[in-house]
Amino acid sequence: MKPGETLSWTRTFTEADIRDFARLSGDAGTHHLRPDEQGRLMAHGLLTATLPTKIGGDLNFIARELTFHFQRPVFAGDTITCDVTLVELVPDEQFTRLVSKWVCRNQHGKEVMSGEARGVIRM
Repeated sequence: MKPGETLSWTRTFTEADIRDFARLSGDAGTHHLRPDEQGRLMAHGLLTATLPTKIGGDLNFIARELTFHFQRPVFAGDTITCDVTLVELVPDEQFTRLVSKWVCRNQHGKEVMSGEARGVIRM
């Protein structure tokens, strides 16, 4: 790993994903459980946030600070690609400090979420 490297993950959210997340999180807002006028079920923001955290998990990243910026909603059937860029890597004796930034875009190339993370990777 080196600064400037980008890691990606793509996922299509389903209605079952949204309903399961509502059950697990306790967030049963009607906008997550009832389709809108266009018949779409809106995903939870924190369900969308599982994209960069999945990449972090692949790195064995332990988050100390996460910031999310939600630009537009994600709906069941949307395919979201998350690109995580490693901004800073600072080796220490027991771990490496990591700073990253990410952007998530839907299948139309529209930005749905961006953010930053700070934390460590254990050696």
